[in-house]
Amino acid sequence: MNSYIPLILFTVLTNAAAQLMLKRGMSGLGQLDPGHDGLIATVLRVVFNPFVFFGLCTFVVSMASHLVVLSKVQISYAYPFLSLAYVVVAVYAYFFFQEDLSPARIAGIGLIVLGTIFIAQS
Repeated sequence: MNSYIPLILFTVLTNAAAQLMLKRGMSGLGQLDPGHDGLIATVLRVVFNPFVFFGLCTFVVSMASHLVVLSKVQISYAYPFLSLAYVVVAVYAYFFFQEDLSPARIAGIGLIVLGTIFIAQS
C-alpha cells in the first residue's frame, strides 16, 4: 500500500489546489444576487470565473486520481490521507489569504498530521 502514497499525495494536493482556486475565484466575484441577476446568469458568472473554472477542473483531476487510488488500496487506508488537504489549505490560507491560524487550529493540524502518519505506517 505504501507504494501508492505518491498517488495519494497527488490526490491530496490537487484537492487542496482546487479548494484554493475556488476560494480565490469566489472572493473576486463580489456580491452574488441570483434574485436580482437571475439564477442562470449568476451560475454562468461563477462557473466562467477563471479561478473557479480551473478549480472545478482540478477537482475532476483530483477525483480521477482518487478513483485510481481506491481501485488499488483499502479505503480505510486511503481516505484519511485526504485530511492532509486541510493542512495544506490552512497553511496556504494563513500566508496568502491572511486567514487566522489560532493555537487550536495549529493543534488540530498537528493531530491530523500525526494521525495520518499512524495510518501510513499501518
